[in-house]
Amino acid sequence: MVEQFAFTVDVKSVANKQIPCHPEQKMLDAFLRRGEWIPNSCNQGTCGTCKVKVLSGTVAHPPTPDSVLSYQEQEEGFVLTCQSVPTSDVVIAVPAADKPSSTGHLLRDMTATVLQMQTTATDTLTISVGIDEPLEFSAGQYVELAIPGTNDVRQYSMANPPSQSNVLEFHIRRQPGGLATDAWIFDSLTAGDAINLTGPWGDFVYDDDDDETGMILLAGGTGLAPLKSIALHALTVNPQREIHLYHGVRRSADLYDVEFWESLARNYSGVRYVPCVSREHWSGRTGYVGDAMLADFDSCRNYSGYLCGPPAMVDAGVKAFKRKRMSARRIRREKYTPAPALINA
Repeated sequence: MVEQFAFTVDVKSVANKQIPCHPEQKMLDAFLRRGEWIPNSCNQGTCGTCKVKVLSGTVAHPPTPDSVLSYQEQEEGFVLTCQSVPTSDVVIAVPAADKPSSTGHLLRDMTATVLQMQTTATDTLTISVGIDEPLEFSAGQYVELAIPGTNDVRQYSMANPPSQSNVLEFHIRRQPGGLATDAWIFDSLTAGDAINLTGPWGDFVYDDDDDETGMILLAGGTGLAPLKSIALHALTVNPQREIHLYHGVRRSADLYDVEFWESLARNYSGVRYVPCVSREHWSGRTGYVGDAMLADFDSCRNYSGYLCGPPAMVDAGVKAFKRKRMSARRIRREKYTPAPALINA
C-alpha cells in the first residue's frame, strides 16, 4: 500500500531534513516516527519544549497560552510541534540551543497485553504489560495509553530499565473522577486485556555524560517510576554508582516499592533510599524531599540531579539543588499534573 502524504516539513536547522506528514498528522509525531529527534516533553501543549520557528508555510494549531509561548514568540512564528498540523509545505527551524545530538528512538504504535496488576499503595497500582516486539527507549521516557472508547490518551513513564524491553512496568495512581483511572484502569482493566500504546516520548532521560558523577533523585508520588528506570539503568552502566533516592509522599500508606529500594540499597553499596512523609508523623523522615536533601548534603557540586513529580515539588527541588551549588546543566526535571476530571467522582 502506497503511503499518502499531505505536506512536507523542511527542517532547515537539522541538516536540511525533509519530513513528509500524513493528512492531519502533527509535526512532532511525523518527526519521531522517522527517527528525527525534536525536543519534547509533555506532548500536551503545556510545556513549550517542542517549539520551533515556522520560516515559511502555514500550520493549524489550537490557541497557545502566553505562559507557554510568549506573545512575541507567537508573532515571530514559533509554534508547538506537538499541536501543529501542516496546511501547506512548511519550512521550520529548531532553536539553536535545542538542536539534537542524536536521532533518538522511533515512535511506534503497539498493542500490549496486561500481565499483572498489583495494588502497591493507597490508590496506586503497579501494572506490567507484555509487548511482542521489544521497545527501544531511553531510561526516563514514557508512552501514551489510549483510553478505550475515546480519543483521549494518558501518559505513563516506564519504570523498567531499557534492558527489559519486552515487559513494561507502569505506576498508576487513581485520580478521583479520572477518565483513565476511575472509569477504566481501576474500574474494569484486568490481566489478559489488550491495550494500545504509542511511544516512546519525552526527553527527561538518563544522560551518559553523568557517568562519572553521583546522582540524587527526587521523586514525588508516582514520579518514582521514571527515576526507578534511570537508577536501574545507571547501575547496569556502573554497579558502583553513588545514587541517593528520595521518595516523597503525603502519608506513609502512599509509599510503595519500599522493599525493592531497601533491597537495592543492600545489594549495591552506593545506593541510598530515603522515604519522606510530609503530612503525618511516622518512624522515618518527615517533611519534603528537597528539605531532606538540603539537610543531608553540604554540597551538590559533584552530583547530577533528576526530579519528577508535581510542579511545586520539582520547583522546590531545583532551588534546593542550586542552593547546594549543583550545576544547572546537571539538573534534569519532569513535572506532571493530573488530567482534569471528566466523569463524576
